[in-house]
Amino acid sequence: MKKLTYNIDIKAPANLVVDQMIGKETYSQWTSLFSPTSDFEGGWNKGDKIRFTAMDERGTRQGILAEIVEHIPHQFISMHHYGYLYGDQEITEGPELAVLENSFENYYFDQKDGITNLRIEVSDDGEHTKHMNEIWPKALEKLKAMCENKA
Repeated sequence: MKKLTYNIDIKAPANLVVDQMIGKETYSQWTSLFSPTSDFEGGWNKGDKIRFTAMDERGTRQGILAEIVEHIPHQFISMHHYGYLYGDQEITEGPELAVLENSFENYYFDQKDGITNLRIEVSDDGEHTKHMNEIWPKALEKLKAMCENKA
């Protein structure tokens, strides 16, 4: 498992960036580049379980299951991916989950002089690197525009 890192400077306070990033009303806007039906279910507090969902080509809900490992408000969020969702079935055991054993997604929010540097670290098994390197920067640009329009 390797780590992919993405950075962006946003002219907005960290609390606004976090609120736009994880807010129920705004999350699907910036993540629509990953999937037009991107959404989440659950909470963002330490210990919370969260489902990152989208509809596949057949209209079946699918996604990733994660647990919030750490959440320091307006500074840091860490989540561990531990399973998959297909329809209403949570898949949390089996050989296909070995790739998730050390799969984390971390968000760092460093604010200085009215600018928040957002750094994302995502675990990647090597199969999705090209796709991630194409989508993450575009999604972060969309998030930046959302935040700077609100600031």
